[in-house]
Amino acid sequence: MSEGTTSGAGGAGATAPPRRVRVHHLRQAKAEGRRLTMLTAYDAVTARLFDEAGLDLLLVGDSIGNTMHGHATTLPVTLDELVVAARSVAGATRRALVVADLPFGSYEAGPAQALASGVRMLKEAGVAAVKIEGGTRIVPQVEALTGAGVPVVGHLGFTPQSEHLLGGPRVQGRGQEAADRLTADALALQEAGAVAVVLEMVPAPVAARVTEVLEVPTIGIGAGAACDGQVLVWTDMAGMTGWSPRFARRFGEVGAALTAAAEAYAAAVRDGGFPGPEHTFER
Repeated sequence: MSEGTTSGAGGAGATAPPRRVRVHHLRQAKAEGRRLTMLTAYDAVTARLFDEAGLDLLLVGDSIGNTMHGHATTLPVTLDELVVAARSVAGATRRALVVADLPFGSYEAGPAQALASGVRMLKEAGVAAVKIEGGTRIVPQVEALTGAGVPVVGHLGFTPQSEHLLGGPRVQGRGQEAADRLTADALALQEAGAVAVVLEMVPAPVAARVTEVLEVPTIGIGAGAACDGQVLVWTDMAGMTGWSPRFARRFGEVGAALTAAAEAYAAAVRDGGFPGPEHTFER
């Protein structure tokens, strides 16, 4: 996984993680059995922290609508809003591969619209790839993007932009017919040029089967441990709110720590303890 360096940690021929993650490293990671790590990021501060922590990929997701903008769904998020967020993340990142969602309404009309949106993301935001939702129906869009040099990450299973059509956040791919259709969609995305496929809220055996048949890596979120990598919304991962989805694990309680810090600050201001002499300019 390095660009010219090797490590003996994984045995003969094993390679170390790259200094800068590129799209070809994703397939290489799958071949080597090295699991990919991915978190969402929406601003330069968190992007820098996650990049320094060694994350392989950062996703500027349209989940910004739920987590940062206060919307009930991802649907109101605009391309302009995501370009600004993605520019902040890409500018703060030195190692991770930055992927940005194309939001609802920015690619569904066809290949020309998808290409225009993807080009904006690469030119104006500086990301390395875009992510779009859907299977066989968006193959023309994927082909147009990849044909123009825009790497694409697919997204199958529960696709939040289709939440109303799917009847809410429900597990997808249950039953043989649905599982076969999901597998066929994944293969179609790969054939169209997708560099990876996100599987969201998919039964673990189905995700394992898709992972087995694909040459490109799968990145799971609520899709079991057999995927080639995992992604979480960072606010779920860090425990920023009182509720987390079933498939998310809270690796910290940052929300409680931030609340405590704010309370301590407010108390220090009210009782005159802040600012102190050490925080004051006398001349």
